Amino acid sequence: MKVPKHILPIIVISQFLCTSLWFAGNGIMSELKSNFNLAESALGYLTSSVQLGFIIGTLIFALLSIADRYSSSKVFMMCAFLGAAFNICIIWEGNTYASILAFRLLTGFFLAGIYPVGMKIAADYFEKGLGKSLGYLVGALVIGTALPHLLKDIKGNLPWEFVLVITSTIATLGGILMVSLVPNGPYRKQSQHINLSSIPNIFKKPSFRAAAFGYFGHMWELYAFWAFVPIILSMYTEKHAETAINVSFLSFIVIGIGSLGCVIGGYLAQRFNVKKIAFISLFLSCICCLLLPFMLFVSSQVFFIIFLLFWGMVVIADSPLFSTLVAHNAPAALKGTALTIVNSIGFAITILSIQLLNELRTYTDAPIIYIILAVGPIFGLIAIRKRKK
Repeated sequence: MKVPKHILPIIVISQFLCTSLWFAGNGIMSELKSNFNLAESALGYLTSSVQLGFIIGTLIFALLSIADRYSSSKVFMMCAFLGAAFNICIIWEGNTYASILAFRLLTGFFLAGIYPVGMKIAADYFEKGLGKSLGYLVGALVIGTALPHLLKDIKGNLPWEFVLVITSTIATLGGILMVSLVPNGPYRKQSQHINLSSIPNIFKKPSFRAAAFGYFGHMWELYAFWAFVPIILSMYTEKHAETAINVSFLSFIVIGIGSLGCVIGGYLAQRFNVKKIAFISLFLSCICCLLLPFMLFVSSQVFFIIFLLFWGMVVIADSPLFSTLVAHNAPAALKGTALTIVNSIGFAITILSIQLLNELRTYTDAPIIYIILAVGPIFGLIAIRKRKK
């Protein structure tokens, strides 16, 4: 069946608009700290609260098989509306640290009906060339995640609430676009009931486990890297007083360039092999983790930025490829559940790495602590390599 040309662009645009909610708090972290007297450690906890909400949401969505039992586009729309509503609640003047954490957690909860459900919608339309399609989709997630940093940079004299109002508005628009223009896909197989035993059964297949474990290793590094990109840039400027770096804008570029990595990875996977390209991307990203402590002492600002841009590309390029492998190795009627539960576990891992880095930074600012980011990719590489043998 020929898929209408507008389907993939609409899925991609909707995903981009809605995932702007993800780092909306990170984009205005300095303003939140000053307005609500937050501690230095707030970055880690506010990021982790979104991740925790996402984990809780994906667990509930997976256990109830929501993406497989109901119209995926309608689930996407409702979650976009509710996520946008809780995101904009941060502008309430009566907020406390606890309420901000709660609102970020609830935003994360409804992102569970956006990111994995968006992948499910794509999988329902594109059985062949799914890697390329998910490359565009995850690329949209990357730009959406980076967008709050750009909004902060361009807002000028506008109040910090501008970032939250814009991200909530465009997320609402994304939900409307999805439900209006993307009906259920031709490869969708509806699950008629809740089957709690389906989740452990999914993991019994060795090829599925290999794809999932590769994804878990990738996730250990990914969100910790994204969360700490502004910190890494600030560390570099502190060590090299002669440099002049626009941290917000460059954070947007370093994170956002990952979208290009996703698209290139998708095309390479279509031409060569999905698993091979995922392995190479994860390997290159692992090397970047190990090099970072040394790169912070490089005097050439241009060379350091090129290094971060390269890392920003390879750190996410394997994400749509692992999701493709997960979708291809899951039962057809449980594709949405499989993608959701793998996302849930992957994001639980991101909390561990983010909080570990956050805790280590309270003891030392030595760059060597960032080497722990390599632990996940090493684990993922071993899992894929074993399966290949």
